[in-house]
Amino acid sequence: MTIKTGDRIPQATLTTMGEKGPQALTTTDIFSGKKVVLVSVPGAFTPTCSARHLPGFVDQAAEILAKGVDTIAFFSVNDVFVMDAWGKSTNAENILMLADGNGEFAAALGMELDATAFGMGHRSQRFALIAEDGVVTQLHLEEPGEFRVSTAENVLTSL
Repeated sequence: MTIKTGDRIPQATLTTMGEKGPQALTTTDIFSGKKVVLVSVPGAFTPTCSARHLPGFVDQAAEILAKGVDTIAFFSVNDVFVMDAWGKSTNAENILMLADGNGEFAAALGMELDATAFGMGHRSQRFALIAEDGVVTQLHLEEPGEFRVSTAENVLTSL
């Protein structure tokens, strides 16, 4: 079942690159007591994700955070090393880069994407959500092949 507004973020463990290497973060760690903008992309270093999606949030991070957001986080069904390299290559210093290496979080959200036709395996759909204390208050889910509602500009306007 696909997550929707009013639902609680499911329990899951994601990975980020810490000072000493890969570090596990639970959804409780990420969302508890915080206002979070969570963005999902089909893949790090893919054309739309790298040229438009992440750069929009990098450019508008200060404005989004100024609206009372505690954390901007990007996740993808990629490994932690890829997500770390992608964040570094785009100067995403104010964005928490999260790896969902096995796609378990995408599945728990009901947001899997079968990209096997493109040689990419199973990924996550493109979306942005806003959660407060672990409860989804807004969900901006893209239609297949679209990039409109999950943009940084749209999220900023909706805050």
